Amino acid sequence: MTEHHLFMTLEHAFLMLLALFHAAGAVSAVNALFSTRSSQGAIAWVLSMLVFPYVAVPLYWIFGRGRFHGYVTARREGSNEIEALRHELERNLVDISSLRPGLGGTLSVLEKLAGMPFTGGNRAALLKNGPDTFEAIFAEMAHATDYILVQFFIIHDDEIGREFKDRLTAKARQGVRVLLLYDEIGCHALPEAYLRELRDSGVKAHAFNTTKGWRNRFQLNFRNHRKIVITDGNTAFVGGHNVGDEYMGRSSRFGLWRDTHLRCDGPVVSTVQLSFAEDWYWATHDLPDLNWQPAEPEGVSRAAMPMLAIPSGPADHVETYTLAFLQLVEAARTRLWIVSPYFVPDREVTTALQLAALRGVDVRVMLPQKPDHKMVYLASFSYFPELEKLGIKFFRFRPGFLHQKVILVDDRLATVGTANCDNRSFRLNFELTLAVADEDFASQVEAMLLEDFARCTPATAADYEDRWMGFKAAVRLARLLSPIL
Repeated sequence: MTEHHLFMTLEHAFLMLLALFHAAGAVSAVNALFSTRSSQGAIAWVLSMLVFPYVAVPLYWIFGRGRFHGYVTARREGSNEIEALRHELERNLVDISSLRPGLGGTLSVLEKLAGMPFTGGNRAALLKNGPDTFEAIFAEMAHATDYILVQFFIIHDDEIGREFKDRLTAKARQGVRVLLLYDEIGCHALPEAYLRELRDSGVKAHAFNTTKGWRNRFQLNFRNHRKIVITDGNTAFVGGHNVGDEYMGRSSRFGLWRDTHLRCDGPVVSTVQLSFAEDWYWATHDLPDLNWQPAEPEGVSRAAMPMLAIPSGPADHVETYTLAFLQLVEAARTRLWIVSPYFVPDREVTTALQLAALRGVDVRVMLPQKPDHKMVYLASFSYFPELEKLGIKFFRFRPGFLHQKVILVDDRLATVGTANCDNRSFRLNFELTLAVADEDFASQVEAMLLEDFARCTPATAADYEDRWMGFKAAVRLARLLSPIL
């Protein structure tokens, strides 16, 4: 082959490759037009794939999908067993409809989103920071006689991670069933030897497998962000902590790690367990034999402390957490305190917050002073000018890193869970939020947050407006990229 023929062949191959990219861009643009959940996202993806398909097409098939179709299919396949469990639970839960003055509409909406009713007869305890949280978790694990269910987004092979592993392996060797579910993206650095030691002891450890199935092979955008521990179906722990030394306050970079978990006993444990069972079924196609009648907490009336577990994720037919968050904002009449390490809300959420402020609601947002994700940290500055003018107050937590996910509505309703105030938690992550409609519990949350506010510095529009142009440009770019942060 002459040099001229070789050049012509390479040129022809290059043109064919360009044509294939543009064809893939056109097909992908049509897919984005019909499947992207927001109009802004659809426009951005369509334009980028038509103009720059060489870059945009691979990115779209990794980051662009808004529904986790594989999970939806598995949910349908296991729906008979899971729905039977759901209906059985509903029949066994205590009717608390008489306890809803002033909150009836809000609780009803949250119930419809969760697919389960609020249940009474519960007891809940706030756990502040890692040492208290893991001390309580380990104590309950030690008392388990039948099974332990564990689900975390991140597990590290460090001091607390190894203690966690040793306790699980010890219980498994005692004959206690131990089921461990972890997110393979969050746990990408977890050594195989760590998992092998767990499995060799009898622990059933499985990745959540967001990339399972040929359609999901390159889908890295969905994460299972839930953090759950359940012992014998009687006690559940849900909150912001993962398994890592930084959550114990041992990080040289952050020092104190401010986080909140919730321990609960009573019928709500079964609804948390239902969320785990559904995730376990996706990962393993097996539905474990579990206790669905938790013991009644001693000294607690059957109507006490109404609670609801709200699972949410990209397999839902609606944006469950977005709607739940908006309902909480709408329900506020005097106070709305939001604590989140990441604050990158969309237009619907910022509008709802503005309306709450216009109603005279005391809207406060607590954020970290020290960032762990720089782009998310930068994006949060862009919201200060537009929200501050209506009276919404922002605060930066000074010592260490703030990671808790807590919302307080008036004096009657509070949530603790795994979801942040950002696009990923609203639309892309599997999350779990516990809602508690109880004045005494709301008072405990208020006291906890007042202590945190006392360690905060006010954040204002000037923190953005008085900075140099390069900082402002970085903030605006981060805001532009917020849908994939």
